[in-house]
Amino acid sequence: MPPVSAKQGWLAIVLVAVVSGSLIKQQESLFLRMLGLSSRPNPVSPAPVPSVLWKIYKQVASLPPEKRRMDLCHVEEFQVPGNIIRLFPDQGRAVDHPELRSPLCLDKRLYFNLSAIGAEEQVTFAQLEVRFSHNSYHGRVFELRLYRALRVSLRGVPASPESRQLLVERSFRLLHRSLTFDLLEAVREWRSPGRNLGLILEIAAADPAPLQLPSDRCLALRSFLYASLLTVSLQPGQCRAPRRRRDVAPLLVTPSSICRRRRLYIDFRDVGWQNWIIAPQGYLANYCQGECPYPLAEMLNGTNHAILQTLVHSLEPNKTPQPCCVPIRLSPISMLYYDNSDNVVLRHYEDMVVDECGCR
Repeated sequence: MPPVSAKQGWLAIVLVAVVSGSLIKQQESLFLRMLGLSSRPNPVSPAPVPSVLWKIYKQVASLPPEKRRMDLCHVEEFQVPGNIIRLFPDQGRAVDHPELRSPLCLDKRLYFNLSAIGAEEQVTFAQLEVRFSHNSYHGRVFELRLYRALRVSLRGVPASPESRQLLVERSFRLLHRSLTFDLLEAVREWRSPGRNLGLILEIAAADPAPLQLPSDRCLALRSFLYASLLTVSLQPGQCRAPRRRRDVAPLLVTPSSICRRRRLYIDFRDVGWQNWIIAPQGYLANYCQGECPYPLAEMLNGTNHAILQTLVHSLEPNKTPQPCCVPIRLSPISMLYYDNSDNVVLRHYEDMVVDECGCR
């Protein structure tokens, strides 16, 4: 065999690096699809994480594994089934009115792009929040009307009564709170093609003084900040009934070569995901490794098939392999992250942490 030149050696190294990089990208793509993402997110102007999502994340993360499995597909905060919580920012536009002719303080088109919700998901909760940047008390009373748009209206052309459906009509004062509205039925209808035309939000001052200009009576509403839509959905395929744990005697002495759980901490910074995963920064995933020797002790959680396989292996080691050391009990984790549309998502994922190993 002729000697390998330096050039050929470098080409071989480059080829191995390319193949290795390709395999890593394939594995990353597979995992991202499991998370419901088309590609690695790259948030440009991410929205702040709402306090309610932090609250839910911390509640679930603090649960012990057994309780976490039971609560995997139930959102205690809203008392609804679900394992995916998303926050959609408003992408609509404000409508300009001649200040002295319009009785409205605010005329805003609201639109939420719901394309991130998968076709197989069941939406169980949808809440619109209208927030003001300065929620201090004002004595003036305002009238709010929220419509569902039924037809597309041209810019600058007043909408006809047939082009909208009144959903909410409410009087309010600017207090130390935001305004929330149930939009579950509307969101369910919006998921049909061509049905999501958004909302129309109108706010006017109630009983304005006769000589008062619109700019004066609407002064308190200049602090309008933004609107957002929070949804909870359920992906049934990811909500299996929790497996019952077998009670086994504690292992007092565990040789290093015996099948058992090993420690593995995954740091998302190591794989370059720290810019789109909000929390956790990493998690203890663990893995299984070790032998399943004959005789197969009860502490190794072997099946009847594994026990017989070890027996046959002891008689014919060259023909029959030992059983494999594999995970037999796993628990979920919760992840708070930005998706491909820069939406904030809180999602619970099954089978992410190895809790127990056994021979199979």
